[in-house]
Amino acid sequence: MFWEALWALVVGFWLSGMTQAFVSRRQMRRLLGGSGVLPLLRATGFGAASSSCSYAAAAMAKSLFTEGAGFVTAMAFMLASTNLVIELGIVVAVLIGWQFAAAELVGGLVMIALFAAVAHFALPRSLIDAARSRLEAAKGPDAHGAEAAKESSWSVKLRSPQLWGTAARYCLADLRMLRKELLGGFLAAGFLAALVPDQVWRAVFVSGHGLPSAIENAAIGPLIAMASFVCSVGNVPLAAALWKGGISFGGVASFIYADLITFPLLLIYRKYYGGRLTLRLLGSFWLVMASAGLVTQYLFQALDAIPRTRPHQIASHALAWNFTTLLDLTALLALAAIVFLALRFGRSGTEDRHAIDPVCGMQVERALAPARLVHQGQEFHFCSDQCRDRFLAHPERHRGLGSQPTSPANYAPQADPVCGMMVDPADPGAKLEYPGGTVYFCCQSCADRYLSAGDSALRGGGAGD
Repeated sequence: MFWEALWALVVGFWLSGMTQAFVSRRQMRRLLGGSGVLPLLRATGFGAASSSCSYAAAAMAKSLFTEGAGFVTAMAFMLASTNLVIELGIVVAVLIGWQFAAAELVGGLVMIALFAAVAHFALPRSLIDAARSRLEAAKGPDAHGAEAAKESSWSVKLRSPQLWGTAARYCLADLRMLRKELLGGFLAAGFLAALVPDQVWRAVFVSGHGLPSAIENAAIGPLIAMASFVCSVGNVPLAAALWKGGISFGGVASFIYADLITFPLLLIYRKYYGGRLTLRLLGSFWLVMASAGLVTQYLFQALDAIPRTRPHQIASHALAWNFTTLLDLTALLALAAIVFLALRFGRSGTEDRHAIDPVCGMQVERALAPARLVHQGQEFHFCSDQCRDRFLAHPERHRGLGSQPTSPANYAPQADPVCGMMVDPADPGAKLEYPGGTVYFCCQSCADRYLSAGDSALRGGGAGD
């Protein structure tokens, strides 16, 4: 399966790298402020032009919401960035068929429209306001408040070797970032396709009962995705295995849609938005994903576009000299050219603006990084809070990658004595200085609570005591 999809992966990630390099993130943040139909449409377009990584999409959506975008707008960006991206559609078309790629596009738009309608009833304003206050209190001083650079015209951008080098770096960074997802997805799909008997699939996926069967398959697809722990492009091979096993067209579609509700991502949402809003978000996502799968099934059935047969095997059991092999060899040569482009031009003029996440390898803009910290005199930028927390848990595994020296050097992360959150001493939300040292806080409210605890607390808990 990997050999069948290799050329599609290279083409898809290169196109994704180009869109990320040439579409300004600063401009995107400015245009997505507020709520309403127009920001929703913009969020859909910008999401389609972004990286397909589910974790990065969740971090970006959180950042947009914190900086003024409506909650529905931020979630629409996240849905678009994991369902309407170019590389996902190419891999889906290669491994399962063009009908599923078209269903991915149609279903992504249906999901965004359905979510905008469902959110009005399922997500109370009080929970959304509480989540915004929670995030604003935790972010401290505005880390992204620098004035945006003047945008160049497209003719200037397309003639810039540095921007093409940046596109190459984005391409390679996305490949590094999703390598575990891809490996896990292809391995799991291979084992499922080879070892699970067909009668097991028939027992799980009800068929032959018309609408009830279609509803059951569409509803169970997201539940399988939740338990698979595989998201982004990595769940496409699993979708191919499910299609071979007997799940309906709509069930395959709803499974692919559901890469945003895997258990690791639900834990991230809980950290961002709180448990109550996360439960409602899970229910809303599951409803719109299953509904979108059902809608696409009957729409494509009406158009007579559902494949009439299922594959006996997902891919050939042996490699052979054919057109796919020629495409793969060409893709490997193109990948070598991308590496050269990244090394030759990618570093020129971009080091001050970009950094590599030392945990997942994603390239991020320093000014717009969703998370950052200073550790032992080195500054690190991360694609998400999850990567920052993984770095803090084992800094010795990642130290030295994607770093930039800062001054002063004694800037090890400190724990907020009130809430326990790790705080960057170079950019705390608040701090209190005493003769024995400095106590750092994630926000002013924690500092106020610390002060209200009295002198005994002041003497006992400071990270710098």
